[in-house]
Amino acid sequence: MKKILSILLAATLLFSLTALAACGQKETTPTQSPAGPTEGSPTPSDAAGTYEIALITDVGNIDDKSFNESSWNGVKAYAEENGITYAYFRPSEDSTAARLETIGTAIDKGAKVVVCPGYLFEDAIYEAQTKYPDVQFLLLDGEPHTPDYSTYKTESNVHCILYKEEQAGYLAGYAAVMDGYTKLGFCGGMAVPAVIRYGYGFVQGAEAAAKELGLTKGAVQIKYWYSGGFGPTDDIRTKMDGWYTDGTEVVFACGGALYLSVVAAAEAAGGKVIGVDVDQASVSPLIITSAMKELANSVKLALGDLYGNGLKWPSELAGATAVLGAAENCVGLPTAADSWRFKTFTVEQYNALFEKLVSGTVVVDNSADPENPPKTDVVAVDYQG
Repeated sequence: MKKILSILLAATLLFSLTALAACGQKETTPTQSPAGPTEGSPTPSDAAGTYEIALITDVGNIDDKSFNESSWNGVKAYAEENGITYAYFRPSEDSTAARLETIGTAIDKGAKVVVCPGYLFEDAIYEAQTKYPDVQFLLLDGEPHTPDYSTYKTESNVHCILYKEEQAGYLAGYAAVMDGYTKLGFCGGMAVPAVIRYGYGFVQGAEAAAKELGLTKGAVQIKYWYSGGFGPTDDIRTKMDGWYTDGTEVVFACGGALYLSVVAAAEAAGGKVIGVDVDQASVSPLIITSAMKELANSVKLALGDLYGNGLKWPSELAGATAVLGAAENCVGLPTAADSWRFKTFTVEQYNALFEKLVSGTVVVDNSADPENPPKTDVVAVDYQG
């Protein structure tokens, strides 16, 4: 199903992400080691003017409050703790060719480790892994494959990390209902497996909380829709305006920068929003929580394994894909005081639920089949086209 879905979406992916493509000339941007420079032109962080760890951004900037920024924070933290030089590099455009060119630039600048955040790098890493066999690659949220998705192959110099998005979505849905929200919304980007798992987890969490509270059938309602892209659009804004006007209290904005349209609609209507991938509390006071992938933590864990094995992926990670979740502390909700905006649901209650995910007492269905959404007894879900 994953491969079939990917093929169907491949034709639309280019157009969906064009609005998010980076503009201007290719950049090689700081920051480097602890004494490194501020923003501006790159400055050598060692005598040779090279950088050992490189992060390549996808279509966004390093301060995107999403994949790039969180992954960069992991690189930065690990490198500074261990005295390793580092930098990030931004492709000139949204294309596989540009990403490959930028990977080459980073390697020319001395990169021995290249970190690539997001599935947009899947076909680029498929080529780069054999072109640069002595470079170690870390691919987040994807696996290398040919552009037509016909062949998947991960060489021994590549380690991939996927995430249990269904667990993060479950936590968000459970918390929202336990906090008293009964009219929810899920606005996903493209119906790719990661987004679907977030959404289905959200539904399952809401269902579990509704049952625990003893609510009657239909007492909790969820409007559910995939926008077809990951950027903010007038269509999303119009859709969300309608949802909030119709009584929706909180919307899970799941996918890239589409949260901008959801937040704008929430601000106009006095509604609430749930963020995704990283803690987006700083975006708006209306974001009550975020269903997170702990990207920074997963990057630090992977780099620790890599450097602990002499700058080679250990045998269990080389050419392999890890799927990380609560047990590895790589998904969850933010619990910092300025990010926790629930009225009655407490951090203690959250921690108790989180431990049930860690222990396996609570198991969330990780299906990403768009034709078979989760069954619910209490929650009424309106799957919209």
